[in-house]
Amino acid sequence: MVKEFSGLTDEEAAIISRTGALEMEQVDRMIENVIGTMPVPFGVATNFMINGKDYLIPMAIEEPSVVAAASNAARMTRAAGGFVTSSTEPIMIGQIQLVDVKDPFGAKMTILQHKEEIISMCNEKDPILIKLGGGVRDIEVRVIDTMNGAMVITHLLVNTLDAMGANAVNTMAEAVAPFLEEVTGGRVYLRIISNLAVLRLARAKAVWKKEEIGGEDVVDGIVEAYAFAAADPFRATTHNKGIMNGISAVVLATGNDTRAVEAGAHAYAAYISDHYGPLTSWEKNADGDLVGTIEIPLAVGLIGGATAVHPTAKAAVRILGVKTAKELAEIMASVGLAQNFGALRALATEGIQRGHMSLHARNVAVMAGVPKDMVDEVVKRMVAERKVRMDRAKDILSEIQKGN
Repeated sequence: MVKEFSGLTDEEAAIISRTGALEMEQVDRMIENVIGTMPVPFGVATNFMINGKDYLIPMAIEEPSVVAAASNAARMTRAAGGFVTSSTEPIMIGQIQLVDVKDPFGAKMTILQHKEEIISMCNEKDPILIKLGGGVRDIEVRVIDTMNGAMVITHLLVNTLDAMGANAVNTMAEAVAPFLEEVTGGRVYLRIISNLAVLRLARAKAVWKKEEIGGEDVVDGIVEAYAFAAADPFRATTHNKGIMNGISAVVLATGNDTRAVEAGAHAYAAYISDHYGPLTSWEKNADGDLVGTIEIPLAVGLIGGATAVHPTAKAAVRILGVKTAKELAEIMASVGLAQNFGALRALATEGIQRGHMSLHARNVAVMAGVPKDMVDEVVKRMVAERKVRMDRAKDILSEIQKGN
């Protein structure tokens, strides 16, 4: 039906319907109206030493230079011991929205008085999570002003262990909603997890010795670039996009939720200060070396979702060798820091386009129809001329074929 409606050729329809590592029966259960899959390149970043342990990092991404930049940045940290990481417990927040409450601050006190009862009611919904050591740890209650008046928002603080936790948290929020209506006299509307996981943070730090990265001038240039991002949300957005190039590639490769992670990261970038700012910090230490740090919410898991059913995602987890969601999050934070370093160093030295140019030129040459045996020569000439365009690729191909 899609082929007929869209006028697809037989070849285009066949390309879409390929499923690669997945069986059609599998993908048909994952989403609706399935007609095929959309593969992206799957690469491996190298040189990462995190907390004294070597890792290979699987990354799924279509953008050139990302895997190479991460690998190069990680190599440069090894002289100073690589990345050092830490993280909080995997606490997710479930929100329950109460409206039409006559005494919102009084209702807040009432809810808190019933805290133990609420926690018990929630934990009864997931006995396996409780048995493994997870479950609701505490509750918070906020009164917020909205265009529709005051609302009472109850937060369930849930330790989801090695799961991302959406299903468990949402189930608990649904379960306790009628009780909150009963004790407050209000009406519940939304009962859902928050993707702003401010209590589920991953942190990473690394030192780049000045002699490893091109000297103290490069260190100063990166710190200046960071100062720009810290002051200007237009720059901070692109700064953080570079961080997420690395993180999202690992999130996707391991079958985790890229949209949840990205939404949480960008919201956190605005949450931690009075305006949207960078997720990393860059400083020069007493030795003149560069010190980079990152703190970012990372709600990722090893249990459930595509991570549990997608064969490529399961293989990616095996490549990493991780045993806990906390370890996975700390690895992702390290990759984000490395990726940010790579982008800032390029900007502070030769400019970002130079690093992208060769890989981009190769893509342009292929799109221009350059035969495989001539791609290298066409790419070489386009990069030398700094004219990476399809029309120039075709012109160069014509010149080569004419013997020029």
